[in-house]
Amino acid sequence: MGMTLTEKILARAAGRSVVEPGENIWVEVDLLMTHDVCGPGTIGVFKREFGANAKVWDPEKIVLIPDHYIFTADERANRNVDILREFAQEQGIKYFYDITDRGNFKANPDYKGVCHIALAQEGHTRPGEVLFGTDSHTCNAGAFGQFATGIGNTDAGFIMGTGKLLIKVPATMRFVLNGKMPDYLLAKDLILQIIGDIGVAGATYRTMEFAGETIEQLTMEERMTLCNMAIEAGGKNGVVAPDATTFEYVRARTSKPFEAVYTDADAQFYSDRCYDVSELEPVVAKPHSPDNRALARECQDVKVDRVYIGSCTGGKTEDFIHAARILKGRRVKVPTYLVPATQKVYEDLFTQKYDGQTLSEIFLGAGCIEPAAPSCAACLGGPKDTFGRMNEPEVCVSTTNRNFPGRMGEKTAQIYLASPCTAAASALTGYITDPREYLA
Repeated sequence: MGMTLTEKILARAAGRSVVEPGENIWVEVDLLMTHDVCGPGTIGVFKREFGANAKVWDPEKIVLIPDHYIFTADERANRNVDILREFAQEQGIKYFYDITDRGNFKANPDYKGVCHIALAQEGHTRPGEVLFGTDSHTCNAGAFGQFATGIGNTDAGFIMGTGKLLIKVPATMRFVLNGKMPDYLLAKDLILQIIGDIGVAGATYRTMEFAGETIEQLTMEERMTLCNMAIEAGGKNGVVAPDATTFEYVRARTSKPFEAVYTDADAQFYSDRCYDVSELEPVVAKPHSPDNRALARECQDVKVDRVYIGSCTGGKTEDFIHAARILKGRRVKVPTYLVPATQKVYEDLFTQKYDGQTLSEIFLGAGCIEPAAPSCAACLGGPKDTFGRMNEPEVCVSTTNRNFPGRMGEKTAQIYLASPCTAAASALTGYITDPREYLA
């Protein structure tokens, strides 16, 4: 019997020829990522269990990325970054993307931005490898044909000391998407459609494998959006088979060798779902759950107070290009926040052009708020002085990945998750708006 892509990766990492869903196996870890929120706790576990003077298993296989609560005066948040810095110096961690000047992020050559996109842009996401991170959206990296998933501080502390972890092999749910993507649909619509179909617990501790001709047509950034939100359905990981698009992206960013693996033709799946994307429409996830799906056109009476375009899920360069398609030559009617995921994306806003204008010229010409420093910002609420944080019970259309109560600050705020196209169209009208109204 054949194996799925995820099973093959885990078998190799376990030194086995075959693994089956439900088995508990020890795997060798290729990379561990932690950030400023969970990093100090992970370091605390490591030192408690392995000793105050212990050394990490491999200083070149740990990536430390401050990104969540960065541009704030909150002393506790700032102390978290200090702890990462002290640990990186003590252990000789090669990949620590530090920030020392919070008042001018551009003066920090090492600072990158949101961990999930930074990992990809810095060449840390490679086919066939095993990546663990102390963040639930670590599954973002499954877009590169690797096993990537989020873990807690205890597991991360154990990996720091040993380079290994005991995990259960997940069963694989396959989602086959076929057809040419209409210009009004984005990967965010696809994943919200799927989560709406199976529910936030529909893929609990299972792999979500995305396949089909539609997936093969997607860019790496769009594939990242799909895999990023596998966790919103309870998934252990999301994954896309690597191909020429993957290899071109990865080889442009790292010279490290990797070996891709693929699902066998006779692999067994927990379930199979098929979609014809030409039949799908732009959707939103209504408060307060990613599976509370509705068609965008069904929500046209919902008045919007603000629009937020950013995060690992919706703040990549292509996300902003799609928003610019809608906003060019028009004016927004509500405050529209722009938060690039990384320094590279921020730079792209001022250099990349759409229809003769830079993205920043389009956004500022449309009346959007000036692009913010790259970070998680309001996606995780954060201290009161966090950019874009909701401090009032407003209605927000957001390209982020979660809309739980309090996720972006104020607990009674209403967050509607949407694609960058739907978010931009909604900014123009002040109501939730189907982007097809501006793409005719």
